[in-house]
Amino acid sequence: MRRQILMAAIAVLASARAGLAADPRYPDWPCPQAKVPEISIAAVWTGPPLDDVGTSWKDDAKVSALVSKLAARRTPLEEAQKDIADFLTGTPEEKTRKGKLLFAGLFDTLNAQRTTVMNGLERTMRKQREAVEKVRADTTTLQQLQSAPSPDQAKVDELSNQLTWETRIFEDRRRVLKFVCEVPTTIDQRLFALAREIQQDME
Repeated sequence: MRRQILMAAIAVLASARAGLAADPRYPDWPCPQAKVPEISIAAVWTGPPLDDVGTSWKDDAKVSALVSKLAARRTPLEEAQKDIADFLTGTPEEKTRKGKLLFAGLFDTLNAQRTTVMNGLERTMRKQREAVEKVRADTTTLQQLQSAPSPDQAKVDELSNQLTWETRIFEDRRRVLKFVCEVPTTIDQRLFALAREIQQDME
């Protein structure tokens, strides 16, 4: 059993080394996908200039409510696209005004979501590094305890249990990271699809 614990601890250390950041600019970034800190408006919007919009979308209750619904990943994309088409009605001028407000709201909201997720990923990576150091230190201590002429069995058992818990937490976090690493890309794709729908319905 203790050998299994030690092997698990060694696997944790090896996993951490394998997960070192590929881009030295972002040492805490844990994902295989390259870190793009922000989406630029130009990357997703080819519609009319938004200079006159700012955050005025927040002052329109209907736009704000629709932005919240469309930005939520639980809202199916097909439903979101239909909601956009239903909203962008009226004269060309009205469509343009509403489309600009809607996109500005979605851009602000999804960019903020994306930043929150990315900051969370980096916080978790820092915790993983701390966990690795703790596992490393506890593994060394356990080996020393086991190698003693008269091992203190109570301490050996206590530290073995602690190492088991630490490695389990590390592995759980690693699995969560793998899943959450996909979220920024999902947000990017959603913003692009919604921006395209707005532009099509404005025309």
